Amino acid sequence: MAFRQRRERLRSILAGPACVRPGSVYDATSIRIAEDLGFELGMFGGSVASLAVLGDPDIALITLTELAEQMRRMSRASTLPVLVDADHGYGNALNVRRTVHELEAAGAAGLTIEDTLLPQAFGQAGTQLIPLEEGVGKMKAALDGRSDPSLVIMGRTGAVSVTGLDDAIARARAYEATGVDALFFTGIKSRGELETISAATTLPIVLGGAPEDMTALDYLAGQRVRIALQGHAPFAAATQAVYQTLKALREGTSPKNLNGLATAELTSRAMRDAEVKARAGAFLGLKNK
Repeated sequence: MAFRQRRERLRSILAGPACVRPGSVYDATSIRIAEDLGFELGMFGGSVASLAVLGDPDIALITLTELAEQMRRMSRASTLPVLVDADHGYGNALNVRRTVHELEAAGAAGLTIEDTLLPQAFGQAGTQLIPLEEGVGKMKAALDGRSDPSLVIMGRTGAVSVTGLDDAIARARAYEATGVDALFFTGIKSRGELETISAATTLPIVLGGAPEDMTALDYLAGQRVRIALQGHAPFAAATQAVYQTLKALREGTSPKNLNGLATAELTSRAMRDAEVKARAGAFLGLKNK
């Protein structure tokens, strides 16, 4: 029931009139911070998943099991709805169905399935797409794979920057016809492209990045964009902070003289210290200090 409530909150965003920006999350601490700051939605991207779990680039090395387990950790730590980048579904259409099973069980509020050919084909340097018919099969398999009808399934394509606007629209319409809940686009570079796509489709739109002249939320909302990503800066900031802290320690800085550390109050809030102490008092008879 708890997971369904999260999924219904994501559905409310898609059905609403506004465009929201999700908080990029990747572990138990980051999702709690995003929740505390009032984000309506978390985005668990494939690139940060690969970095957080493996320390590897976003080239489809992370496995479904690893992705689902990280999502499960976040679901345990927070009630914030999370949209998961499920890449290509980790294989063919039957693998997509399994991917939906695992991410649904892990507590995802929604997930995206894309039509990029992954992993990268031998001898091919550029991004390739799977055939339209195969993409449609993946969307159908994803829908067939969910047992909770409130789980949000999004069809994703980067065709705009690979095969062109016309192909992107053809793919979007075909995915719409399967019954997916929303359309996720990457590679849109201009207002004209977005407006053409919006006019040619009917489902809520999610944007995976956009140029500077397309950042106004009112404008995006008017084009039926309900979720607009803005990258994964939190992970980059955390990486820089860890680097600077370790560098300073290695160079002899005393821990008490380090800059940029989380306060005890922030750390305590992120670990839900007060709640844990309350349980310790109730269940173990421990006094709160």
